[in-house]
Amino acid sequence: MSTSGRPPLDGIRVVDFSRVIAGPMCTQMLADMGAEVIKIENPDGGDDTRKGAGPRVGGEAGESHFFMTFNRGKKSVALDFAKPEGQAVVHRLLASADVMVENFRPGVLKKYGLDYPSLQAKYPKLIYLSISAYGQTGPLSDRPGYDPVLQAESGMMSVNGEPEGEGLRHAIAIVDTMTAIHSTAAVNAALYARRDTGKGQQIDLALYDTALVSLGNLGSYYLIGGEQPQRAGNGHFASAPNNSFETSNGKIYMAVANQKLFADTCKALGHPEWVTDPRFNTVANRVANKPELTRLMEAVLRTDTKENWAQKLRHLPAGPIRTMKEALDEPEVKRRGMLKTYQHGRVGTVPLIGSNYRFSDTPVDDTRPPPSLGEHTDQILREIAGYGADEVAALREKKIIG
Repeated sequence: MSTSGRPPLDGIRVVDFSRVIAGPMCTQMLADMGAEVIKIENPDGGDDTRKGAGPRVGGEAGESHFFMTFNRGKKSVALDFAKPEGQAVVHRLLASADVMVENFRPGVLKKYGLDYPSLQAKYPKLIYLSISAYGQTGPLSDRPGYDPVLQAESGMMSVNGEPEGEGLRHAIAIVDTMTAIHSTAAVNAALYARRDTGKGQQIDLALYDTALVSLGNLGSYYLIGGEQPQRAGNGHFASAPNNSFETSNGKIYMAVANQKLFADTCKALGHPEWVTDPRFNTVANRVANKPELTRLMEAVLRTDTKENWAQKLRHLPAGPIRTMKEALDEPEVKRRGMLKTYQHGRVGTVPLIGSNYRFSDTPVDDTRPPPSLGEHTDQILREIAGYGADEVAALREKKIIG
């Protein structure tokens, strides 16, 4: 049992070979929960996201906002594990590791003896998380895949967009994000199971499977009803009023999901008679007469600002549609402690969004900055892998480490 006040995964060691979003986001959450995460990176440039486009902390030669977003709290080791000496380093790290995370295409790590079947007997307690596009088995397992492709193939794009337009990709990497969350849950479940069984296991987490799970009730809508759910833009095909509405200075979103909420909404807008209006007195009637209901509601909502309406409707599921600046400048964001400022050894101050976990007794530790490439190579090789100073220097001379 954890000692009170320590992060819940304190004492857990993770060797992380993952890159880009799904894997790194998972291991960042594990790091926030207290795990020691050792991020293995290619000495020649590191994680792909280090070279990503967009803002960089510290100017053009600084660190990518993309990398910074998903790698808080980790220790970076620049290591070429394609060479036997690099594989030897990995084995020394795995000897004391609880979890290994990788997101290579199935079969890639087998070339280096680092696939699960090759490691299972030597490290029977190791939990080995494999994240891939289409899973470890089956005819699609060797295909590469990124979030937008999985949004397309899973049917997710088919339900996103305006009714008369094409299916749209979500701007947020929703499949990667959901895969990261499911991966974190799976690792914690495997750690819990190991307490009873004494054994590790491989976890096969596919982006494709996760995308299908993320369809939720829309997938069931087709399976049970046999019909394609229709795109509804910002609205909802089976609920109203559930949409964005114009105010005097921008839009507000309202999600009125049941009859009581509709009655409360009508009262707040000064039109309690809408509740008994035969056009609007049931969910089905409101959906059928959505344009007329929207027209009537917007006639009222346009009389005031979105900020004032947010206050007037604060007892209802309604809120202003904000820009990124408006959202992150909102006082509640600061009150919840969601904005963090990190001191990075190479580029200075880094502002990031912190962890959303709040444990009453075993708090998260989201206070450690993302690492520079290879920042902890020497420390990890000496303190965990057991190499001496001369051995570390020899590995660097051979370009095994960066």
